[in-house]
Amino acid sequence: MSRRNRAVLIGFTLIGTALVVLFDRGFVSPRWSDLLTSRGQTLAADWARYQGRSFLVARIVDGDTLQLDIPDLGEAAAKVRLVGIDAPEMGGAERQRMYYAEEATAFARGVALGKHVTVYLDRQAGSRDRYRRLLAYVQLPDGRFLNEELLSRGFAYADLRFKHGYYQKYVQLESGARALKEGLWAGVTPEQMPAWRQKRTTSESDSDGND
Repeated sequence: MSRRNRAVLIGFTLIGTALVVLFDRGFVSPRWSDLLTSRGQTLAADWARYQGRSFLVARIVDGDTLQLDIPDLGEAAAKVRLVGIDAPEMGGAERQRMYYAEEATAFARGVALGKHVTVYLDRQAGSRDRYRRLLAYVQLPDGRFLNEELLSRGFAYADLRFKHGYYQKYVQLESGARALKEGLWAGVTPEQMPAWRQKRTTSESDSDGND
């Protein structure tokens, strides 16, 4: 080994040792440790309360959001965001209704509203989103999963922004719906997609054009 390479190796070793000491003594971002601990505690509590248990669907907000008939975080009903998908939003006072939102919402209402569904959480995704909604896979009474039904029938996009246990499966389900032009895929334009999907589509198009 040359003298220069030996010096570089020694330098990296010393830096690594220093970082280990700093972490051990708590000098490096203790808030990250607190954040991870808090996330783990929340997941554990939600796992005990919701995992594998059945609840009545009290309301369908839109294709990927619903409410369960059980108190949660001081509210009368638990707000659930379906893991791994992004359905068009119904909008409101400040947000415009998205393309195919009514169809996606109607489908979810038809198969889930007033039904007892079973909730499953995902350790990789965590149990709450930034709005404190419960992140879950929702199994319908007949055994199908609402998340997957919305994807395979073209009522939702595979949410590529966040990792979860069925990430690759959901990508494939969306790919199949696109190929068959199911649901929104029969006529959606890039401009009608969610903002995050528009950026991804533009980026992929630019990349293809530079090949």
